[in-house]
Order: sequence, then structure tokens, then C-alpha cells
Amino acid sequence: MLEASFFKKTFHFNFRARTSRGLMKDKTSWFIKVWDSANPAVFGLGECGPLPGLSIDATPEFENVLQDVVTRLRSVQRLGDDAIDLLPRMVPPGFPSIRMGIETAVRDLVHGGNRIIFKNSFLRGQPIAINGLIWMDDMDIMLQQITDKIAQGYTCIKIKVGGLNFERECDILHYVRKKYFRDQITIRLDANGAFKTDDVLFKLTELSRFQIHSIEQPLKPGNEALEALCRKTPIPIALDEELIGVDAYEDKRKLLQRIKPQFITLKPTLHGGFLGCEQWINAANEEGIGWWITSALESNIGLNAICQFAGNFQHSIPQGLGTGLLYSDNFESPLETNRGTIFLNTKAQWLLDENSLIN
Repeated sequence: MLEASFFKKTFHFNFRARTSRGLMKDKTSWFIKVWDSANPAVFGLGECGPLPGLSIDATPEFENVLQDVVTRLRSVQRLGDDAIDLLPRMVPPGFPSIRMGIETAVRDLVHGGNRIIFKNSFLRGQPIAINGLIWMDDMDIMLQQITDKIAQGYTCIKIKVGGLNFERECDILHYVRKKYFRDQITIRLDANGAFKTDDVLFKLTELSRFQIHSIEQPLKPGNEALEALCRKTPIPIALDEELIGVDAYEDKRKLLQRIKPQFITLKPTLHGGFLGCEQWINAANEEGIGWWITSALESNIGLNAICQFAGNFQHSIPQGLGTGLLYSDNFESPLETNRGTIFLNTKAQWLLDENSLIN
């Protein structure tokens, strides 16, 4: 008989984590734990990490829905490979982080409770190229972040924009381009919907002087101007927040056909779990739209699962998976970053004792 429970844990940032939505000091996630009653020492673990102010499921009823899902799990007699794709359907629409958590926990248990979610080359130590994330801060601190990331071997950096004075943000990009050519360093931008309709095209034109690879979500989701903007933008646009809450495959395909972005960025926690992201990938491939996979401030439990999911695909561009060093009290894991890549150290182990599984 399957047993299940969940617990909540708060992680604390080891730096000032600032976006256009404000300053974050900590991040709370809920973890689903599943095991067979005959062998409780072997368990699967999955992370549900909704982001307040962004995730569709960051609502007051979140824990009630999670409790209901855990109760339903306890009614399952046995797990097999055929059950993996069926169990996430226990989660009602509108709760993608719970869907990701249950997918992760169940896959983990089916694969022996060793934090193995997907079996591919990533498990054998194959690295995945990632971008280096530059957080909003004072200009000098942001420039130091950029210098540090490039010194660490990153060839692609992602800079949060829209929260500072626009001229200062251009100064930062001017500094980067004055020091590093386009063939040396790729620059991605993430506006988190911070630009306004009346000046977004002007700002994108100004930013295009710095040979930008792409900009994520320049306008807030649902803005009717986004469709026309994607057709005349001087910088390729990647949708992110725009994808939240779109659940049915046909709706996903219609959204991409209507807006026609150049890229989409996929976060399993926000965009329907792994099954939901697979649907986005299939729809994007059909429409000739590029994509990459990104973590969303998960702990190492969630990041590990997303990295393994990313390992199912061939990638020609860096992924957004460099968030494992965010917290001072993260789970100790075999995940490591080196020279602009993330990989699983096959000689290291997870350290998950009872104390680490509670606050």
C-alpha cells in the first residue's frame, strides 16, 4: 500500500535576491514524500514550490489541495511504470507546482528512492550548459556579478532588467559589450513584464544595440500589444509568465500560433509539471519556436528533477538551471556547477537525514 505525507520548509537566500517584483529574503516550498508501507526506508521526494505573486497556485487553498492529493495517493495499491503518467492527473487544473511535486516523488520512488527521476546521460555525469543569472542590485554590484560569472567560465549571462533606471541598465550592457564581444558572451534579458506598452518598442530598440540574444516577457501577460510586438521586435522575445495557467494542449498550440514568439522558457513548477512542459515543447517544435528549460527558485530537490528532465533533450543553447547556490540552508546534493555547466557528481551523495527534512 502506498503511503504519503507532506511537509513545509523555508529556505533563506544568501544574498539580496531582487527582481522587478521586489526583494525576496526567503522562499518556502512544500515536499511530498511517498513510500511503500512495507518498506518505509525507501521513499520518493518531490518539491512543490509556488512563487508568491507569480504562480497560479500561490493561493490560500494551496495546502488544502495538497492535503487532498496526498490523501488520494494513499488509496493507490501499487506503483508501476504505467502509473507514473496517470498519478499527476490526481491534481486539479491550476496547481502546476503540486503536479511537479507528485510527478517527481512518484518517479523517484519507482526508481528506488535514490533521487533518480529520469534515466538519461545527466545521471552519468553529462553536463548541461547553463546561463549565469545576474540579479538586480546597485550598478556596481551588478557589474561585479557579471565579472564574477564570466571569470567562472559562463559564456551566457542572463540579466534581470526593468527594476532600475533604464539608462543605468543600458550603461551596464554597454560595459559588457565594450569588454566582451558577441561571440564571447551571449546576453539574455528578463524583464518579468516590467515594460509599458507605450515605450516598449523604443526600449527594445535601444537594447538591441548591445546584441541581445533574447528578452523574456517584456510586457505583462495578457497584454494585447504582445502579439504585434513579437512581429516587429528588434530583439527575439521569449514568453514566460504568458504561459502560466494554459493547461490544455490545444490551448497551448493556439497561444503560440497567435502570438508567435521567437522563444518560450519552460518552468515545470509554473507551467504544468513535466508532462505540461513536454506539451509546450511539442507545440513549440510544431510551430518552429525555440525553447529552453529553466528552474524557478527551487531547492536542490526540485533543481535536480528539472536538470534530469532537461537531460531528456538535446540542447543547442544554454539552459536556465544555475539556481542551486541561492540558499544558505539548501539540501546537500551531488549537483555541482563548473565552467558554465551543471552536472551530477557521480561520486557524491545526497545528505537527507531527518533533520534536513524539517525546518
